[in-house]
Amino acid sequence: MAVPTFVDRVTLLVSAGRGGNGVASVHREKFKPLGGPDGGNGGPGGSVILRVDPSVTTLLDYHHSPRRRAEHGGHGAGAHRNGSHGADLVLPVPDGTVVRGEDGEALADLVGAGTEMVIAEGGRGGLGNAALASAKRKAPGFALLGEPGDELTITLELKVVADVGLVGFPSAGKSSLIAAMSRARPKIADYPFTTLVPNLGVVTAGDTVFTVADVPGLIEGASEGRGLGHDFLRHVERCAALVHVIDTASIEPGRNPVDDLDVIENELARYGGLEDRPRLVALNKVDVPDGADIADMVLDDLAARGLQVFQVSAASGAGVRELTFAMARIVMEARAAKPVVEATRIVLRPTGADGAEEFTVKQTGEGWRVRGTKPERWVRQTDFSNDEAVGFLADRLDRLGVEERLVKMGAVEGDTVLIGHPDNAVVFDFRPGIDAGAEMLGRRGEDQRFTEERPAASRRRAIDEAFPERGEGEARADVARRVAGPTSYEIGGEDDPDRVEAPADLPEDLGWSEDDPTRDEQ
Repeated sequence: MAVPTFVDRVTLLVSAGRGGNGVASVHREKFKPLGGPDGGNGGPGGSVILRVDPSVTTLLDYHHSPRRRAEHGGHGAGAHRNGSHGADLVLPVPDGTVVRGEDGEALADLVGAGTEMVIAEGGRGGLGNAALASAKRKAPGFALLGEPGDELTITLELKVVADVGLVGFPSAGKSSLIAAMSRARPKIADYPFTTLVPNLGVVTAGDTVFTVADVPGLIEGASEGRGLGHDFLRHVERCAALVHVIDTASIEPGRNPVDDLDVIENELARYGGLEDRPRLVALNKVDVPDGADIADMVLDDLAARGLQVFQVSAASGAGVRELTFAMARIVMEARAAKPVVEATRIVLRPTGADGAEEFTVKQTGEGWRVRGTKPERWVRQTDFSNDEAVGFLADRLDRLGVEERLVKMGAVEGDTVLIGHPDNAVVFDFRPGIDAGAEMLGRRGEDQRFTEERPAASRRRAIDEAFPERGEGEARADVARRVAGPTSYEIGGEDDPDRVEAPADLPEDLGWSEDDPTRDEQ
């Protein structure tokens, strides 16, 4: 099997790196059993970047390896250690590469050395419990998961960046003309469709250096898929000028230079977008006697159309110098009128599923479907094996207004709620106003282990508030008894200043020992 040396169209599957997971960790130190949350964040995943590299002239590498993946982000760790960033994957592409999506829509046109496009963005890293801590949630027992990176299928199309394009019928002498004007050595033979890929040549005319490309295989019907021309017509889009290379010594019956010119012009017009390009006509093979005679016969007709005509011979070199300098003049004029192309950076960000709103709610046959950038991202970041993380998700959705919107639209308890794209939605049962989270939690997402509303703290606060209003001769213990209310028996010793009486329905056997330091706090 022949190995291609020139590839100008490839389909590529690119995958950005997944973000690392955050970690739930509690600082541990001697005499500090609960030193506070110290879980680090996950690192972001690497992105896939297309970058124009002048040294790359073909898409051959991607033809052999059509799957490319960036590096994943590292997971967080305890002691506030964040995960490492995933390395970006930079894919060098030739100058003049067009990027198309899976539906064929053009996403970007990469022109100019150094121009970049972030085609697939890496996933965000998940937050650790240290970043999730707040005044009400002092020690979260959960962390957020990293988001998956973008994954999509793209098509790369190469449009050769050449200053002048040579067009014409097969075997008109385009490759020979490039070989006569430059040091390029394309394959040359006397049969049609010798050239199967565009050939590039660097031409010098005085102080002007420019590139010339031939477009192989143009025949009648090329714009509709006949021959090879339909595969390469896009390569003339970036040319500053077009040169019609016409064979004046063709032995095919019914062929003449004027008709050949009309056929090629018709195909260019059907392809579209080339009407403003300056045209030159090169009547080739005038070194052949019949070729010179035919060239003289059509010279006036072509000149009457306003075309600049040159009689050339790629074999002998006759007229090639004049044609070269005429090309150089057009190229210089085009370069002077063209603005300077600066390297740019393009970031491809898909349109949010919710449009301008933060989220949308729609009733479907499967249930209530919630779509939106934030809700879908939050669902992806949630560890559903952790009740506290699920409670945190419920709080976030409630603050966003999802629950309120569902109630207004008629959702009732027990209805099915789907969040996300139909292909991978997460399904919930609607429970409005129901607290979520672990059993140790009060409100959703709060950790009672670190709250200041413990019974002993509340009792002391009540005693402190009532103490300034004590009666004459009333001690702190008397105030404590008055605040506690009627009881059946007492807790604490006679000399305990915070001695209070417990409620009558408190069990007698609490399992306390006489030397329990926390006895008075129960």
